Amino acid sequence: MRRRVKRGEDGISLIEMVVAVLVLSIGIVAGYQSLGQSRLAIGGALPRVLAQEAALNRAEELRLIGMAAGRSLPEIVRQGPYDWRITVDEAPTQGGFVEARVRAGAPDLPGAVFVVYVPPGAPQ
Repeated sequence: MRRRVKRGEDGISLIEMVVAVLVLSIGIVAGYQSLGQSRLAIGGALPRVLAQEAALNRAEELRLIGMAAGRSLPEIVRQGPYDWRITVDEAPTQGGFVEARVRAGAPDLPGAVFVVYVPPGAPQ
């Protein structure tokens, strides 16, 4: 006995197959592009993290030794594969401390800024 197949139930047409392949290929291309953008964003995070570490290290040094001794610390520090220029902007506070804005930067790389309050002289 043969089954009779009704018209319209013959299977997938060529046009439906082309549309399905086109939709899938657009999704795959979009996925690859987002993967590439994520790789670039993650790869750019290393210099930013190293700049933050360099600035944080200087801020902690200032807290430990005081502002007077901190002025003699080197201006260029090496953190990872980069040389970071450390600048410190000072502003007195009403409480007798010094507000120090510690900036770490290098040419063509992202930098970082930390604010720390340090005693003006040697810590007690």
